[in-house]
Amino acid sequence: MIGYLSSTSSGPYAPFVAAFQQGLKETGFVADQNVTIEYRWAEGQFDRLPALAADLVRRQVAIIAVGGGGVTALAAKDATSTIPIVFAFGSDPVKLGLVASLNRPGGNITGVSTIAVELGQKRLELLRDLLPKAVAVGFLMNPGSPNAAFDLTDMQLAASKLGQQLIIVYARDEREIDTAFSDLVQQHAAALVVQPEPFLFSRRNQLVALAARYAIPTLYFERAFVTAGGLMSYGPDFREVNRQAGIYTGRILKGAKPADLPVIQSTKIELVINLRAAKALGLELPATLLTFANEVIE
Repeated sequence: MIGYLSSTSSGPYAPFVAAFQQGLKETGFVADQNVTIEYRWAEGQFDRLPALAADLVRRQVAIIAVGGGGVTALAAKDATSTIPIVFAFGSDPVKLGLVASLNRPGGNITGVSTIAVELGQKRLELLRDLLPKAVAVGFLMNPGSPNAAFDLTDMQLAASKLGQQLIIVYARDEREIDTAFSDLVQQHAAALVVQPEPFLFSRRNQLVALAARYAIPTLYFERAFVTAGGLMSYGPDFREVNRQAGIYTGRILKGAKPADLPVIQSTKIELVINLRAAKALGLELPATLLTFANEVIE
C-alpha cells in the first residue's frame, strides 16, 4: 500500500497523479493490480496536512509519496522517521531541511526537485520582451506558502536587476485572489507573474478568468494555466517530475533505500504561449518569443 499525500485537490492534480502512476508502471507496479494507493487531499488547507499524514502512518503504508509543495513533505517528515517518503515539487529540499544534501539525502526521504522557485529573472525578461515599455509588474503570491520568503526574494532581486517596479499582492483564499486583481489595477500593474505555488495552481481557472476580465497579461508557472486560456507559462514540466517520483517510489518498493537515492534535479523548462489569449489582450507577440516557445497554442 502506497500513501499519497497532497496539499491540493484531486481534480486539479489529476494530470500529475497520472504521471506518477505512469512512473510506477515503468517499474512494474500498476494501481489496483499489484499495488494500492491511499490518497489524502488537504484541499488547499495546509493545517489539515499533519492529521492526514498521521493517518497514513497509522495505516502502515509502505511508502508515502507527496505532492503539492514543500509544506506537504514537511508534514510527512514530521509524521514519520521510518516510512520512506518520496517528494515531487519545485522547492529546494536542502533549504527546507528535508534532506542533508542532494547527492546524499540521508534518512528516509528523497525525491525529485526542480528550479521552479529560481526563475524570477527569466520570467520578468519574458514579460519585458512582450511589453518593453512596462515599468510596474505585479507578483501574486500566497503568504502561507513555505516558499514565500524564497520566492519573494528571488523576484525582488530579479526586478532590481532589470530596473522594474514590483507590485506585491497576496492571496491565501478565493476572495483574496479577487481583491489582489483589483489592487493590481488600482496600482497600474502592466503585467503579472504568479508564484509557483500549489494553492494558486488549484485556482488556475479563477486566475485565468480574472486576468482576462481585467486585461492583465499574466505569466504563469505551469502549462495547465495556458491550456485553460491563460496567456503564457514558463516553468518546469511537472508531469515529468511526477513521473520520475513514481519511478523512485517503485524502486524503493523493490528494496532501494531513500538515503541511497540522490535527489533528482529536473531541469526541463518549457515556455507555452496561447495565441488566442494574446489576441484577446490586443498583444502582438514578437517573433523571438514565438521562436523560443516550446509550444504555441492556437
